[in-house]
Amino acid sequence: QVQLVESGGGLVQPGGSLRLSCAASGIIFRFYTMGWYRQTPGKRRELVAAATNDGNTNYDVSVKGRFTISRDNAKKTVYLQMNSLKPEDTDVYYCNAKPLITGSSFPEVWGQGTAVTVSS
Repeated sequence: QVQLVESGGGLVQPGGSLRLSCAASGIIFRFYTMGWYRQTPGKRRELVAAATNDGNTNYDVSVKGRFTISRDNAKKTVYLQMNSLKPEDTDVYYCNAKPLITGSSFPEVWGQGTAVTVSS
């Protein structure tokens, strides 16, 4: 079964940290760029960070220096370490697997989302 299962969201105070995890199944992990997106209700889903299989990463300017994306290819898992959290980081965070190869055997996959709330 093709799926991404996220965990690690929750409530944290400003300045605190959280680590999100996303475990993939049913896909050939090395053929995918893994990313984290976030979305506020009523707004477009936005890319937070992404990591390719060969170690390249990119970040939205709003999280650069505070968030770190990493992937464990053996465990087929991607992580998002979030430090120095701000109230404006409050959102639902979604894991994404974007294939490097087009075709029905390589679908793009989304997780179900995990909520992050930054509040005192």
